[in-house]
Amino acid sequence: MTNILFVCTGNTCRSPMAESMLRHMAKSRGVTIEVQSAGVSAWDGTPMSQHAKEVLEQRKMSNEQFRSHALTGQAVAWADLVLTLTLGHKQHVLQRFPEAADKTFTLKEYVHQDGDQRNVQGALNALVTELQLKLALGDQPTTEEMEQLNYLQSQLPDMDIGDPFGGSLLHYEQTASEIAQALDQLLHRLSEK
Repeated sequence: MTNILFVCTGNTCRSPMAESMLRHMAKSRGVTIEVQSAGVSAWDGTPMSQHAKEVLEQRKMSNEQFRSHALTGQAVAWADLVLTLTLGHKQHVLQRFPEAADKTFTLKEYVHQDGDQRNVQGALNALVTELQLKLALGDQPTTEEMEQLNYLQSQLPDMDIGDPFGGSLLHYEQTASEIAQALDQLLHRLSEK
């Protein structure tokens, strides 16, 4: 069984939609997983946003009992795979929990990687970790390191799933469709293991 943790900002829109959708999709395909979600800036106990709830209800994937959770070391340790909804969320996870570097990806990155992208992503992850350590020690990145960071980032396609927070129901539906496409590929990848 694979334990999957989805991470977004407030844990009221994207990550709870991904959690609920993956749970339902996996069950219908006979894939055994455990799934949770959390937010890098979440408050424990906040309900899912109304539009996110409506989108899940339309898809018959609702999760009425859902309440938000702040990202914790315990949740990261529990997860076999930490899937963030944006690169910024991924960087936040890696900054707080560098020991999770080998199991933390954006959702799109995890399902779309080819060999070349994995190499670039690996180099980017290593550089980001090195720069974060440097900053923590009070040193500043060099111009060359920043240029390398920008270059590596430019070599990768956009791996973010847009934030529908504050948007219309249509915006939430579009986000849910984007998540569902990635989850379909995720389940395919998990079933190959």
